[in-house]
Amino acid sequence: MVKVKHANLMISVSVATLAALGLGACAQGTGLAPSAPTMNAQTQAPGAAADAPPSPQQSFNRFPDIPVPTKAEMDTTRTLVFGSGESWYGQLGLDTSHNANTMFDFYKQELAGFGWQEITSVRAQLSVLTYERQGRILSIQIQKGSLSGAYVTLTVSPRGGAAPVMN
Repeated sequence: MVKVKHANLMISVSVATLAALGLGACAQGTGLAPSAPTMNAQTQAPGAAADAPPSPQQSFNRFPDIPVPTKAEMDTTRTLVFGSGESWYGQLGLDTSHNANTMFDFYKQELAGFGWQEITSVRAQLSVLTYERQGRILSIQIQKGSLSGAYVTLTVSPRGGAAPVMN
């Protein structure tokens, strides 16, 4: 049993639950077709830019309603998720090798294809995008990484305090 203290909230999580979360996030085959072909280091065209626009990857099947850029890694220290499928809520932390501006453009372009309607967005040192879909609000914070890349934090919650639907 692993105990995680977050603010004034004490959460007990079994090691098996943490392992299942990690495996569920890495499983393949969400059935979502990326809007552009995914390129990795082996298939990238010679002379192509190292920070080519990311495309959604077909992993993170626990979050089928959110585009996740290629080569993104879940930061488990910034992730706390409840539920699954298209009714999950909580916070998902991603570390990406893409810069903050590229991540901002990625989410602006890709979220409409996942059914999210933009409410507002601000590009800044700490960029924030806000979307709505089926009674849920998605807030995305994007900031420059320590040395390179970007930190992306996606927070999903029910709109207006509505009780979340659990599968």
